[in-house]
Amino acid sequence: MKRPSFSRVILPIIAVIGILGSVVYLFRSQPDTAMTDPKETPARTPSSQAKTGSIVGTGVVEPSSEVVDIAPTVPGIVAKVFVTPGDQVAAGQPLLEIDSRDVRASINEATARSATARKSIAAAQTSLRVAENQYALYNGIDDARAVSRQEVITRRDAVADARAQLGVAQAQARQAEAQVAQARVELDRHIIRAPAAMEVLQVDTRAGEYAGTQGTASVLMKLGATQPLHVRLDIDENQIEKLVMGQPAVISARGDAKRQVKATFVRAEPLIVPKRSLTNSATERVDVRVLQLIFALPSEGRTFFVGQQVDGFVPAKAK
Repeated sequence: MKRPSFSRVILPIIAVIGILGSVVYLFRSQPDTAMTDPKETPARTPSSQAKTGSIVGTGVVEPSSEVVDIAPTVPGIVAKVFVTPGDQVAAGQPLLEIDSRDVRASINEATARSATARKSIAAAQTSLRVAENQYALYNGIDDARAVSRQEVITRRDAVADARAQLGVAQAQARQAEAQVAQARVELDRHIIRAPAAMEVLQVDTRAGEYAGTQGTASVLMKLGATQPLHVRLDIDENQIEKLVMGQPAVISARGDAKRQVKATFVRAEPLIVPKRSLTNSATERVDVRVLQLIFALPSEGRTFFVGQQVDGFVPAKAK
């Protein structure tokens, strides 16, 4: 039996197999053209602005007070943390305390010094009273032979000395009270308090950690007034002339265009700034500058969170 010819039989079979394999690979490598719903709903112009059109801007939700960074006024070990994220705090409410044992010892020392000074005042007042009585007694004797003039002068000088001693005691008491007040002020500097009625957004420290007073690492908490929430929208500088200033904006969460709320215009920041976040658009310039518009979210805006990215639609001028 003859062996099959390689060039006439085997080579054509290999070629056919290669062609079939190429056809299968081409079919499998084609992109999927089936219609599917997007994972995120893209931003779209709201129906209320369909006639005039919209100027679209990206933004971030922030507190109406903006984010307030809380840092210690004195360095030291964090002794106590009184709040947790989400707590509503009143103005002046303690947030945390820096170790203050040395300051409390200074208060005790100054308080003891103040008590001693008050007793010195009492003793000086008694001495003055005795000196005044003796001087009055000696000065009231008319017979020069009974009391010498020198004795009267001595008693008078004793009164003056007692008054001077009382003045020194009173000055020492005031100094001691001032030291007590200074120590209490120093103690109050170790207790970090809320500057206003706000919500605790973040706590970045624990009891036992060291708290410094320099650099970004010194920020121990972030607070903000979240009633209401604000949205800071970035409007491309090329679109400024097209928007209607002062009108409400329609805000939707990034990736959820179906959920739209109307936000009230608050103000426009007077300074044009470089854009902080990019949208990854192929036509977007990295050196674009933006006008920042601030809008207040309504009460239903509580479904948004501080720091959340949003899309905003501002009415455009009619053409």
